[in-house]
Amino acid sequence: MIKEMKRRSTTNASCANATFVHLALLLLVAASPSFLQHCLARRESHHRPPPAPVMPPPPPPSAATFSVLDYGAAGDGATDDTKAFADAWSAACAGGAPTVLVPASYVFLVGPITFTGDSCEPNMVFQVDGTILAHTGSTAWRSGVLTQWLEFKNVRGLTIQGRGTVDGQGSHWWSGGSVAGDAEMELDSDRAETSNRPTAVKVFQGASVTVAGITIRNSPRFHLTFDTCRAVEVHDVTVSSPGDSPNTDGIHLAGSVGVSIHHSTIACGDDCISIQDGCSDVFIRSVHCGPGHGISIGGLGKGGASAAVSDVTVQDVTLKQTMTGVRIKTWQGGSGSVRNVRFSGVRVSAVKTPVVIDQYYCDHTTCANQTSAVAVAGVAYQGVAGTYTERPVYLACSDAAPCSGVHLADFQLAPVEDGGGDHPHGPFCWKAYGDQVKPVEPPVDCLLAGAP
Repeated sequence: MIKEMKRRSTTNASCANATFVHLALLLLVAASPSFLQHCLARRESHHRPPPAPVMPPPPPPSAATFSVLDYGAAGDGATDDTKAFADAWSAACAGGAPTVLVPASYVFLVGPITFTGDSCEPNMVFQVDGTILAHTGSTAWRSGVLTQWLEFKNVRGLTIQGRGTVDGQGSHWWSGGSVAGDAEMELDSDRAETSNRPTAVKVFQGASVTVAGITIRNSPRFHLTFDTCRAVEVHDVTVSSPGDSPNTDGIHLAGSVGVSIHHSTIACGDDCISIQDGCSDVFIRSVHCGPGHGISIGGLGKGGASAAVSDVTVQDVTLKQTMTGVRIKTWQGGSGSVRNVRFSGVRVSAVKTPVVIDQYYCDHTTCANQTSAVAVAGVAYQGVAGTYTERPVYLACSDAAPCSGVHLADFQLAPVEDGGGDHPHGPFCWKAYGDQVKPVEPPVDCLLAGAP
């Protein structure tokens, strides 16, 4: 009974409270009709679907992107845009890890220029989506002794990338005469001093350098050079110039360590890839070469110089209608060494001589005989297949410093069947020591077993 009385008392109190609240609300509404409207609006708002999110506007171009157009470049292929490129680079250097943009759909006429990294933050990006055209006027080249066109100097963390083209207009230098008639630059082909013809793109004393995606064509001399660089990667790059263009190496390495070149196509008038003194830890993979002179180490030891190249790997490359396939070339009279080199997965098509070691290299009509030589040791060739037009293997080593540790394995080379009645030569060896593991076709019986 007591519990029932308490329950009824609580219920009555609740009802009284509810009645009091209702009366209070009625009085409030009567006093302020706007309050009722406000409450109803809030109630309706709780039942509406949420509004669509407001999308922010697309972000403006990054403040760290410096377009050459913003610094006065015309991009019409006729106006000299060199200063605009210099100004954009200078502004970018002060911006902290920015990008210099060469925009698509424009052609920029540019004379010789050096982009220095002395005042730049690391990780500069040079984005080439348009076309950069070499200036051929004599006023642009001043005395005519400049050896590079676009130079990147002392830049740490440099990326040169894009879908654009760097065009050196090399025919102005190859064809004879002089640039615009005034600079007194010799332009004859093989007889000309190559120092009078500039390299298209040169990276000097760079570290952590990447070059990707761009096309470099018709360079007056070398297309892409790395000199005294560390940690370099080149990929998906196209190099293009005629097979008879003089001294137009595709990629030229000098004094550089830790270089990777892969998935690129190179057509030129000299070595597709040239590896010079001071290079080590070089890795080349999935490169197509041709026309050109092949993939070469050297020439080393010119003028009695000492030279050293080591730890080079070349694998899964194709060479078509080139003068040589994979080659090591040294001058007589030099000193130093080439060691620990491996060529594998080399595919050749109508290559004059697929495998070459030449310790008597000479690019003149005659060269004096000398006894000293750059030593060649520990060179392996594995998986070399395809066709040749003159000789499958040429191993001409020094009497004073014979080649040692030459390893041949899995060769499948055959002469081109041209129906002309010409008979290519067989393998040639001189003072070459090493071993061969069958199949080696044709057999290289002139390779001497063991060590010198």
